[in-house]
Amino acid sequence: MNIEEQLRFLKFSPESFAAKCGPLSALSLKTFQLNIGLWCNQACRHCHVDSSPIRTEQMTRNIVDQCLSAMDSISTLEYVDITGGAPEGHREFRYLVQQVKKRGLKIIDRCNLTILSEPGQEDLAEFLAEYGVEIVSSLPHFSEKKTNKQRGNGVFEKSIDGLLKLNALGYGIDENRPLHLVYNPSGILLSGNQEELEKEFKKQLDKKFGIKFNSLYCINNIPVNRYLESLIRSGKYDLYMQTLVDAFNPTTITGLMCRHQINVSWDGHVYDCDFNQMLQLPSQKVMHIKDFDFQSYLNRDIILKNHCFGCTAGAGSSCGGELV
Repeated sequence: MNIEEQLRFLKFSPESFAAKCGPLSALSLKTFQLNIGLWCNQACRHCHVDSSPIRTEQMTRNIVDQCLSAMDSISTLEYVDITGGAPEGHREFRYLVQQVKKRGLKIIDRCNLTILSEPGQEDLAEFLAEYGVEIVSSLPHFSEKKTNKQRGNGVFEKSIDGLLKLNALGYGIDENRPLHLVYNPSGILLSGNQEELEKEFKKQLDKKFGIKFNSLYCINNIPVNRYLESLIRSGKYDLYMQTLVDAFNPTTITGLMCRHQINVSWDGHVYDCDFNQMLQLPSQKVMHIKDFDFQSYLNRDIILKNHCFGCTAGAGSSCGGELV
């Protein structure tokens, strides 16, 4: 499904997010999120990025350096959040981590866990540990059946192997090596209670495998790309969008990630969030990272479409899980 078709479906949702919330302005800039490439060793059913092993788009060294230069101009910056695809498979991933580390910023790696067992990545876990990279790992469920249904056969076993490897390096145990898991619900449900799900994940993973981790992030599925196509094919699009609208929670608005971050695509274009990037809805005022200006970027309104209901439903949803 192309971008125009996706935006057309979102336009005819039950209600307009922009009309409900009015203009939203940026509030701060604490996180610099980079989607450095669309290649991934998996092709998950719910993937909003539409990543797969056949995607070849990758950020060049020149654009990586432009991002680093922009980071140097942001006095309020705390985190550099690296995502993909599977970002670790990118040829510039380790260079980026090393350069960010020199700047004293905290680094987050959005890791699918199975990349740790890919040929050529045998030393990846040790590299991440050496540079103190915070790991946010995808694990849809502690059930093998549910995980493989969402992410593909064999993914659960490789994910468990990856978690055990990380635990052996102190991840999830040593306070300087945080390890977090990400839960996405199956079907048209909203994410469950994060605190209760975290307790259950910790109990089951420890009991079955002796695995430790710090936090569970519960994230609602956002209706773009593969997940939107799945909803339309199953005839459940209207039902899911109505579910999101009915669960709108105004107390999530202040904490929305788009109001506190910059998102940069593999080709250097600037967006308010990863979802806007996938819909090719560029940020106001600063269109490309080579033209980045801190004050101009702060003084902008957020680009809003109806997929934004996914981030404001229930307890809210962000790259760090619940908002309230």
